[in-house]
Amino acid sequence: MSLRKIVTDDLSFLSKKSKPIVEFDDKLFVLLDDMIETLHSMKNAVGLAAVQIGVLKCVVVIDVGEGVIELINPKIVEKKGEQNEVEGCLSFPGVQKRVKRPSFVVVEAKNRKGEKITVKGEGLLARALCHEIDHLNGIVFLDRAE
Repeated sequence: MSLRKIVTDDLSFLSKKSKPIVEFDDKLFVLLDDMIETLHSMKNAVGLAAVQIGVLKCVVVIDVGEGVIELINPKIVEKKGEQNEVEGCLSFPGVQKRVKRPSFVVVEAKNRKGEKITVKGEGLLARALCHEIDHLNGIVFLDRAE
């Protein structure tokens, strides 16, 4: 495992769409492990998308304090409610903006073994899921900020 450098303040790169994962192999496992180590090395971080470390692949890791969630090719399949909170982003250090997000989401994805999983999130987890999945689609939180 190794720490990866975070892509910062580069909208031309961060606005690119990530490509789906088709091979569930050792390269993916290394990427996931590096992403987790990188996420845990950052103060107050709850999520990281592969694009944020320069890899245009549909991979996300999230840890809101309840253990790491690994998501491969995630898609939001249900949204409910609304929350309007201040967000930050590892790719825009020191910047915080208020962003409207659903208060509850259901996400379908695959795990590192290629098995289908479903994650339901409320509050901070819902916000993190939306924020990181946006990254995979080339959307940064500044695009949604009030």
